[in-house]
Amino acid sequence: MAAGWEWDDTLFSGTATYYRRGRLPYAPGLTEVLAEVLNLDGRGRLIDVGCGPGTLAFSLAQMFNEIVGVDPDAGMIAEATREAAERGVTEKTRWVQARAEDLPADPGTFTVATFGQSFHWMDRDLVAAITMDMLQPGGALVHISDVKTENRTVDGLPYPAAPHAAIEELVRHYLGPVRRAGRSLLQGTPGGEAAVLARTGFTGPEHHVVPGGQPLERTADDIVAGVFSMSFSAPHLFQTHHGEFEADLHRLLWEASPSGQFSELQPSTEVFVWRNDPAEPECVSPT
Repeated sequence: MAAGWEWDDTLFSGTATYYRRGRLPYAPGLTEVLAEVLNLDGRGRLIDVGCGPGTLAFSLAQMFNEIVGVDPDAGMIAEATREAAERGVTEKTRWVQARAEDLPADPGTFTVATFGQSFHWMDRDLVAAITMDMLQPGGALVHISDVKTENRTVDGLPYPAAPHAAIEELVRHYLGPVRRAGRSLLQGTPGGEAAVLARTGFTGPEHHVVPGGQPLERTADDIVAGVFSMSFSAPHLFQTHHGEFEADLHRLLWEASPSGQFSELQPSTEVFVWRNDPAEPECVSPT
């Protein structure tokens, strides 16, 4: 994480119930790409670090014999536990409320560790070393994120784009010019992930892009949920002005699209695979 910022338990407080509706899914085909790249066959154990409400873990549920999701936020763990019951996968999933820095809490060893847009929130050198120790020989650390550099204009689609720039300005109006991060201000996210993992002893990365670009239709309520799912605009940050902000947000969205419908393009998904022992590819195979 950026210098001067310290993690606290309010970072994603109150956001968990908005995730499923508000966050865009990973690109279609991600599960198939991971199955091929990692030679997944329904066996082995997955640890999803910074699992949130289980978004990534559930998409991979059929690819492993056991899944452990770890997240420090109680709301995220509660949502993941509830959805596991809905999906009928309670027996093969375990949800642990803990910081990645505090692992292992006797989680055992794993064939794959995934980080779905979560690694930047952590003490990366410490967590990389912990992950290395938890992986079996031939294991893989997989970092997954949206591709941030795509042009995703919605020209030709049936509805207008969500007014993201205006939404960001509205958030700044209520919360100030610098993005919030829990009780602190977020000055930016760190780079240099490759150097962190390389000096820990991982080799790689293998880079894969799962193409997006599929048209999506989103409602105003979906957009509102997306805003409240973010750490820098979590509901608790608005304190007594939460209702006022939400009313202004709905007004802004109505002005942009009186029908309450918006078009968006599915982002592509970027996958970086790091191996802990390429000489003994026990659970993974090259592409």
